[in-house]
Amino acid sequence: MLVRVWLPDRPGALGLVASRIGATRGDIIGIDVLERGDRVALDEFAVEVAGMDHMPMMVREIEEVDGVSVEEVRVVGHFPDARLDALESAARICESATVAELHQALVAHTDEEFLADWCGLVLDGRVLAESGGPLPSPALLDALAAGTSASPLVAGGSTGPDDLALAPLPVHKATLLVGREGHPFRRRERAQLLAVARVADRAWTLLANQA
Repeated sequence: MLVRVWLPDRPGALGLVASRIGATRGDIIGIDVLERGDRVALDEFAVEVAGMDHMPMMVREIEEVDGVSVEEVRVVGHFPDARLDALESAARICESATVAELHQALVAHTDEEFLADWCGLVLDGRVLAESGGPLPSPALLDALAAGTSASPLVAGGSTGPDDLALAPLPVHKATLLVGREGHPFRRRERAQLLAVARVADRAWTLLANQA
């Protein structure tokens, strides 16, 4: 499972949370810092557990640490790895032989990488490629994409709706949109999406020039 925890950004806090997870027979596979704010941090723990009946006890134990709160716990089919997943996405994109293959590789791998409900690549009201679903209507996707250019903070990955992350491909005027209900997108994830979109934008240009 993935356990998202808000904790004080002070020495020893992370160790105390890890100790509580271990005390409830949780095996920590990885830790990812999703966001840091004013003296607080949001960390995501990838945890293997002996059984789901341990989950309520684990949450209670974690929140016994002073200043700590659990944002969410969810069961996943695989654990995300931000660094490896980003490299895998870049490799899949760069291996594409055509622009159409690139579009589909981009949305399919992004959908998987972010454990998303859906992912779409839009341009001028048209959906160039999609994965997961169902997607919002093309008109709504186009409106959401247009909103990124109106907000530098959203376009830059600093903020955005909890259930939506967006990344522009500025050279080709396209936008990559990812939806995930109930599991808020955080700043590190938005930055990761922007980086993948930059790789795709450049690879698109190289493929187009070869045609």
